[in-house]
Amino acid sequence: MRGSCAPRALPVVSLLLATLTIACSGPTKSAEAKGPAGIPVKVAVAQLAPIEDTSEYVATLKSRQSAVIMPQVEGQIVKIFVHSGDRVLAKTPLMLIDPAKQQATVKTQRDTKDAQQANLLWAQQQYKRAAGLYAAGVISKQDLEQAKSARDAAQAQLHALDAQVQEQEVQLHYYTVTGGMAGIVGDIPVRVGDRVTNTTTLTTVDEPGSLEVYVYVPVERAARLKLGTAVRIVDSEGNVIGDSAVSFVSPQVDSTTQTVLVKARIANNNDRLRNAQFIRARVVWGTHQGPVVPVLAVTRIGGQYFAFVAEEEKGKTVARQKLLQLGETTGNNYVVLDGIKPGDKVVVSGTQFLVDGAPVIPQS
Repeated sequence: MRGSCAPRALPVVSLLLATLTIACSGPTKSAEAKGPAGIPVKVAVAQLAPIEDTSEYVATLKSRQSAVIMPQVEGQIVKIFVHSGDRVLAKTPLMLIDPAKQQATVKTQRDTKDAQQANLLWAQQQYKRAAGLYAAGVISKQDLEQAKSARDAAQAQLHALDAQVQEQEVQLHYYTVTGGMAGIVGDIPVRVGDRVTNTTTLTTVDEPGSLEVYVYVPVERAARLKLGTAVRIVDSEGNVIGDSAVSFVSPQVDSTTQTVLVKARIANNNDRLRNAQFIRARVVWGTHQGPVVPVLAVTRIGGQYFAFVAEEEKGKTVARQKLLQLGETTGNNYVVLDGIKPGDKVVVSGTQFLVDGAPVIPQS
C-alpha cells in the first residue's frame, strides 16, 4: 500500500510548486517596469511682475523744525525746570542762570533813574520860578534861558537813564532760558552748578512732525538722480515705514566721501522716527519686468536659497532643485534675480519630502 501511494503524491507537489513560482515572479517584474510612484505636489507657474530697481543706503533723519538752545548770557545754572522728552509750549522756561548780579545792576540803574527824576523835578521848578521872575522884570532873559537849559538837560538825562534801565531789564530776562517754539525737549548735557557761556549748548527743542531724510548717494549714481525720484524708508526687516520723494539734490560732491547729498521730506505723524536717527533709505531708480515665486516655495539651506521646479524628463515629471538669487519681497512673493525663468512650474507644497530628481505628480 505504501508503494502505490508515493507515485501519486509527487505530481501534485510539483504542480503546487510550479504555480507558486509563477505567482511570485509575475508581479515583481511588472512593478519593476513601472518604477516608484510620484509624490503629489502643488505647483505654481512663475509669473512676470513689475520689479523695482532699487538701492539702499544708510541715511540720517533731521528735523525741519529743530532749535538748538544756547544762553545769551554767561553765568552759573541754578535751576533746570524740564527733563529730556518733556513737551513744552513756546516761551516755556527751561533753565535759570544765576541772575543775582544782573538784578543788582538793574536795581542800581533804577535808583539812578529815580535820582534823576528828582533832579528833573527840581529843574522844572527852577524854570517855572525863573519864568515868573523874568515876567516881573527881576531877572534877565539869559537867566531864564539858563534855567530852561538846565531843565532840558535833566529831561534828556532822565530819558537816557530810562533807556539804560530798559536795556538792563531786557538783559535780566535772558537769565531765564526759554524755548523759542513748542516741541519736545532733547538731551540736556548741562547740570545745575555748571558755568555756561553764550556758546554752550543747553538742549534742543524739536517740533514733532515732518522730518528730512539725508541720503548720501555715491557719485557714480548721481547722473540718475532727479527731483521726484521715489525714496522709501525701511526698517531693519526691510518693511517700508515711510514713502517720500527726492526734494533736493546737491550740486556739489563731498570731496571726502565722494557722495552727493540728497534730501527727501517724510511725515512723522505717529512719532515713530526721531531726529538724528540713522535709518535705511531705499532709492527707487525705476521698474522692470521679472519673475516672482511664492515665499512658501523657497527654502534656505546653509545661507543659500533653493526652490524645486517640476520638469519633464524622459516621459515623466521630476523635481529639480534650483539655486536662487533673490531680490526684495513683493507681497507674498520673492523677486527672483537668477535661477528661475518665467513659465517654470515651481513646487509650492511638499518640498520637505523632495530630493533632486524625485518623481512628482503636479497639481494646480
